[in-house]
Amino acid sequence: MHFLAMGDSITFGEGATRHCLSYPCVLTQMLRHTRGIQSASGLVVAEPGWTSGALNAAAHALGRTAFAKERAIIIWVGGDDLGYAALAAANGSSQPMRGVTSALKRYGYQLRGLVRYIQTSTHTPIYLCTQYNPFPNSPLAVDGIAALNAVTKEVADSAGCICVPTASWFAGRQKELIAGYHTGTLRDIKRHGVLPIHPNNAGHQVIARGLYGIIAPKFSL
Repeated sequence: MHFLAMGDSITFGEGATRHCLSYPCVLTQMLRHTRGIQSASGLVVAEPGWTSGALNAAAHALGRTAFAKERAIIIWVGGDDLGYAALAAANGSSQPMRGVTSALKRYGYQLRGLVRYIQTSTHTPIYLCTQYNPFPNSPLAVDGIAALNAVTKEVADSAGCICVPTASWFAGRQKELIAGYHTGTLRDIKRHGVLPIHPNNAGHQVIARGLYGIIAPKFSL
């Protein structure tokens, strides 16, 4: 059972106190202990700060053959697309909402391109993860992330992918599951210079457990 996890800092493992506690590693261990799965391994293609465009470029650099042997492909990206647009708006953009709208349009275009590229070489199931909201007490973040997830779902539906409700796993549990969570408002971004946006160890466990529940039944006895 080989799977590929692609994305940005969350998939890279940010927020976990050790690499082995990141969700791809935890998911690998869960799969290895599943009846009917003799062995399991996970490959991570992710870097902090990667946008959908950067991830798409990384996929093309890997080449189509890199996807052929995978039995599940997990994609979680988009938070940085939205974050960079929001940061530009906060720094004095004359038309902040236009920047966010443009970022979401680019995100949809790049995500579709990434999925289509992968699908040219494999019929492996592709799982597109939605983005949880680390700032649930800021209306701007609520609206922006809802719009981001709507694009993700639209791409998943149109491309025949599985849309993973990752956002719902964190809803109402942000304080428990996000490293450095404080007030759940955008003001926390400037607090001590730490971005309270990544899952803590418990958050990575929740992600791995949720993905396991979706992926494992397809391959276990």
